[in-house]
Amino acid sequence: QVQLVESGGGLVQPGGSLRLSCAASGSIFSINDMGWYRQAPGQQRELVAGITRGGSTNYADSVKGRFTISRDNAKKTVYLQMNSLKVEDTASYYCNADIRTIPTYRTYAYWGQGTQVTVSS
Repeated sequence: QVQLVESGGGLVQPGGSLRLSCAASGSIFSINDMGWYRQAPGQQRELVAGITRGGSTNYADSVKGRFTISRDNAKKTVYLQMNSLKVEDTASYYCNADIRTIPTYRTYAYWGQGTQVTVSS
């Protein structure tokens, strides 16, 4: 069994900051790409930021320069530092990871349960 557990969401004023964390646990051999997605009410889920095992990153245009994704491979954790938050960043944020599991050594995509980020004055 593999789990992704997110934390760090909450209510913040426009211009504020939040840091999301997502920790993987369970029968893990290795973790490849990791990323953060978000979904606002009535909208499709969209990629916010992704990071490879080696540390290469990519971002949605809407968050470039404001959000930073990072990971700690030893802790099996991915982070999303969100600065200069805007009302339009309000959404449920989901962690995603491609994980090679034990004992099959097959790779599957796993999702966290989601954490709510609300940006409002």
